[in-house]
Amino acid sequence: RMANEVVLLETWASMYGIRVRIALAEKGVKYECKEENLRNKSSLLLQMNPIHKKIPVLIHNGKPICDSAIIVQYIDEVWSHKAPLMPSDPYERAQARFWVDYIDKKVYDTSRKMWLSTGEEHETWRKELISVFKQLEETLGDKPFYGGDTFGFVDVGLISFYSWFYSFEIYGNFKMEAECPKLVAWVKRCMQRETVSKNLPDEKEIYDHAEASKKALELK
Repeated sequence: RMANEVVLLETWASMYGIRVRIALAEKGVKYECKEENLRNKSSLLLQMNPIHKKIPVLIHNGKPICDSAIIVQYIDEVWSHKAPLMPSDPYERAQARFWVDYIDKKVYDTSRKMWLSTGEEHETWRKELISVFKQLEETLGDKPFYGGDTFGFVDVGLISFYSWFYSFEIYGNFKMEAECPKLVAWVKRCMQRETVSKNLPDEKEIYDHAEASKKALELK
């Protein structure tokens, strides 16, 4: 049925692809998933995201939407009949966008810098990563979810990184539960949702993937 053809271009280990999968699951949207090899990008990916040539890309009835945070907002607007992800209040919506932007600017870059550095530089980035998570924990406060009582946009934005927490802990030599207990309690609440638990890759597989990627980078 062409009326609602949905294709997702992504790669299994990408926290940004996972984010889109969770949003689609929350809405109960049927879609076709196409796994991309980022070392050898498909002509479809290059055609659908010629500017950044990155995943994820959501193709809805032949039209591409790029950037995971934008895709999640698009999904929320198009399939608005169930499980709203964005708050209805404009101020709350602006706050939600701010925090997902913070996650996108801070978590991935900081963890990557820690992962690829050694010595004093590694220690600096390790402390920075922990402080980013402490900030996110403080923002959560005593609410069950970032969306308050309901699982929402910021929850989708952050829980997609959970499969990587184990790798962060190993590379950073810290325990998330010791540093951010409330954040770990939040993770457990999120994991009670099938939409989340079924779409998160195994943390050990992610670690193996990270190790393989690191070796590949060191060989260059």
